[in-house]
Amino acid sequence: MSIIEAQQVVKRFGQFTAVNDVSFTVERGEFFALLGPNGAGKTSTIRMMYGFSPLTGGRMEIFGQDISKDWRKIRSRLGICQQENTLDPDLTVVQNLLLYARYFGMDKAIARKRAEELLDFFALTRKQEAKVAELSGGLARRLQLARALMAEPELLILDEPTVGLDPQSRHQVWERLLALKKRGLTMVLTTHYMDEAEHLCNRLVILDQGKIIAEGRPRELIIKYAAESVIDIEGPSEELRKYVKENGVESDDLGDRIIIYTEPRGELESRIREEFCMESCRFRTGNLEDVFLRLTGRGLRE
Repeated sequence: MSIIEAQQVVKRFGQFTAVNDVSFTVERGEFFALLGPNGAGKTSTIRMMYGFSPLTGGRMEIFGQDISKDWRKIRSRLGICQQENTLDPDLTVVQNLLLYARYFGMDKAIARKRAEELLDFFALTRKQEAKVAELSGGLARRLQLARALMAEPELLILDEPTVGLDPQSRHQVWERLLALKKRGLTMVLTTHYMDEAEHLCNRLVILDQGKIIAEGRPRELIIKYAAESVIDIEGPSEELRKYVKENGVESDDLGDRIIIYTEPRGELESRIREEFCMESCRFRTGNLEDVFLRLTGRGLRE
């Protein structure tokens, strides 16, 4: 059974359509991502998943139950880590966990044991008596994740879980999420960090203007919409532009630089390296950010 099944889901706010005829499934044990520019419909879709925002049209089933009718039952089986810091600043680290457990009617002894396990899992044991206001951004985010897992959810929803964190804190969160992935927990992620989605997720969809424009596994999408190998050339010569045009080379001409998509260690890469890389050329592996920018564009949006 699919954990999530969305069928032609629509969400409108007045005359504005935030989510437009979106369909996808999330299988048990899958780490799934919703990607897209600001205003693409990611957060609106996420909020419909946990019953915070009602559907305007279509149907969404979680655990085989209709979110429009059975949202209370569904929410009892979810863990939600929201983008905003929703921790209680007046309580200690461990009190935040124990108070949250009460919303689920957990036995006090079981809740205490569960809190100890999660504090250890997220390396927060030494901070358990600290007030939330004393925590760094990375520690606070780990506490939010721990709280979302208190009731042992079957589905964990992560709305930009590493936003605003420094690289070290981001990678610490990634390690914990990968550990949860190995345990078979189903997770749904929204993020603006393409490397995060590429590193963590089994499968993803890219949304733009409320519609799904691509769906698949990260590596499959990279091969389909970009390439395994990318050459980024600053200050391209007219000779290079002519060569690219005459030979139908897959590329993006950005004016002050050209991005060429090619096969690794192929004839094209060798030709570019030998004839057109006298100054600034960067050879790298294609990534999910290439896909994202090619599909959604590089221009600024209002």
